[in-house]
Amino acid sequence: MEIVIGILSFIATAAKYAISPIKNHIKYLSNNENQVQTLKNQAESLKDARERVQHSVDAAKRNGEEIEHDVDNWLTKVDKKIAEEVEKVMQDEEKAKKKCFIGLCPNLWTRCKLNMKAEEEAKAVAELLEQAKFDRVSFRAAPHGIIAASVKGFEEFESRTLVLNGIMEALKDASINLIGVHGVGGIGKTTLVKEVARQVKEGKLFDSVVVATVTQTLDVKGIQDQIADLLGLRFEEQSMVGRALRLQERLKKEKKILVVLDDIWARLDLEEVGIPFGNEHEGCKILLTSRDLNILSRGMDTQKNFAVGLLNEEEAWDLFKKMAGDCVESCDLQATAIEVAKKCAGLPIAIATVARALRNKSLFEWKSALCELKRPSSRDFKGVTAGVYSAIELSYNYLESEEVKLTFLLCSFLGHNGLIEDLLKYIIGLGLFHGLHTIEEARNRVLTVIQDSHWR
Repeated sequence: MEIVIGILSFIATAAKYAISPIKNHIKYLSNNENQVQTLKNQAESLKDARERVQHSVDAAKRNGEEIEHDVDNWLTKVDKKIAEEVEKVMQDEEKAKKKCFIGLCPNLWTRCKLNMKAEEEAKAVAELLEQAKFDRVSFRAAPHGIIAASVKGFEEFESRTLVLNGIMEALKDASINLIGVHGVGGIGKTTLVKEVARQVKEGKLFDSVVVATVTQTLDVKGIQDQIADLLGLRFEEQSMVGRALRLQERLKKEKKILVVLDDIWARLDLEEVGIPFGNEHEGCKILLTSRDLNILSRGMDTQKNFAVGLLNEEEAWDLFKKMAGDCVESCDLQATAIEVAKKCAGLPIAIATVARALRNKSLFEWKSALCELKRPSSRDFKGVTAGVYSAIELSYNYLESEEVKLTFLLCSFLGHNGLIEDLLKYIIGLGLFHGLHTIEEARNRVLTVIQDSHWR
């Protein structure tokens, strides 16, 4: 009796495992159209979801933002899923409609496999649809800062290379965190420290480098904004104290950072700006430029100062030739050109502006310019020598048209951080350019003037 019961139990168990797959296959056969239709519906929903995400991605890219890694991966997976797996099921559906036995019976095995595949793909598509609920698709990356192959205007003259190397050594000294660079206006301090910033970034001496222009009219908020932009920081705080604390907190996250503050005219309270240094952040070094050594050594307590001097006669002539072109080597022009170059007194800004203004001019224009440069200027500006003023005035007088002159003056008014859009507003509002009927026409004219001008 026990043997019989055992046999029956075995038969029942075998039947259970045999019947279950059969039931599943019958289910797949009976739900043939439902499974495939479900997949089709979900595939359409996935395509719609992909399109919505792509729209957000395109908008973010136009805004200069970086796309999140998981969003890129999701888009790739969706494209592959739709193009390969789902489309294959659709193609298999057509095959499953064909009959076997000379067209007399439905191809049951093909249909069964199709439904199994459709159900599997429907689950995969459902998972992708669930993953499409991104909180955000992009982020604003911090600007890369100064890492160009070269700094415009920097010339590797011996006098400049000696100062640059000295600054680089000071930056490597662990005991120094405040370094000053001083010299008269137009001597090339800004160009020099930008080259320093480029080299330390390229050589990975610091993890990050930020440069902010201070200017004569002190604007602490403006300095904070310049540094924050380069670090990808957005202020939510309204008070100056709150902004300073936020900036300080952000700077401390950089293990080694160089902060360049260019064109300081008076003592600047680093704590008020939000720049930590010394014991507060030993990895933060600050490089300052000013026309006045006293402001650096007494006002800012710099530990090491470097003077940027005039170009020697050979360096000045080499720069002048580069800016004016080969014409200065001609026999009839060379003597006058040398005299003009000497009148620029070794100041790079004077040399560059005068040489560019006289490029491709006739001999009589060179002689006229020399007379103007010999005539002492009656103007007196703090930090600007008479020679520099005469050179800039000469350059201005040689500008091609009134449009260019007006643009030059507006750029001077807007300062270091002036924007093209601001310049455009003034030009349109004041009616300085004639014959323009649309904003686009005005913008194109402004951009053309700036592009073609030798003072840009």
